[in-house]
Amino acid sequence: MTASTSILQTWTAIGGVAALAILGEVLIAGAMRRLGDLDLVRERSGLPGAIRAVLSSPMFLAGALCMALNFFGMLFALSIVDLSLAIPAIASLTYIGNAIAAKIFLHENVDRRRWLAVLFVSIGVVLLSH
Repeated sequence: MTASTSILQTWTAIGGVAALAILGEVLIAGAMRRLGDLDLVRERSGLPGAIRAVLSSPMFLAGALCMALNFFGMLFALSIVDLSLAIPAIASLTYIGNAIAAKIFLHENVDRRRWLAVLFVSIGVVLLSH
């Protein structure tokens, strides 16, 4: 954290980048599940058809937009937050958020071992921030 960056600015930047990553990854995963096996799509309609199927999915495009915004948000975050805090915190929060979002929105079976890992990652983020 640079001298002129407040704690609120730091964690807003980190949280915003993590939120965009989570949203983008969940949207892309949801879109790909709706499309199904791309090998089967490619067999039916060829490679151009598979590409068209992916690029014509509004959910995929929204996810890709979120990931692009995530990239530029990361650039902004790295301009105001120390690398040694920003990258581990963003990665950790993204990991935690992905587990929660996978359970809630994608209805994945997130087992006890993964929740335990999320707990340990959360503890690591708290230790890292102090």
